[in-house]
Amino acid sequence: MPTTDKVLYTKREAAQLLSISLRSLDYLIFSQQLPARRIGRRVLVHRDSIEQFARIDHMSIHASGTTRA
Repeated sequence: MPTTDKVLYTKREAAQLLSISLRSLDYLIFSQQLPARRIGRRVLVHRDSIEQFARIDHMSIHASGTTRA
């Protein structure tokens, strides 16, 4: 049987590929940092989006530069 690479991944699979939690992946999708598409009731992430996200550097959420008085 020939093996084919998947094009769309479930949220759980995408989180595993990126080595992050499912909750972190949900945040990335909600904040539109990682594009996803809904097909029926399922939310799927394209392989190219996962690879592109993995290639770029990301700033920490808490490194917004705010200071306390």
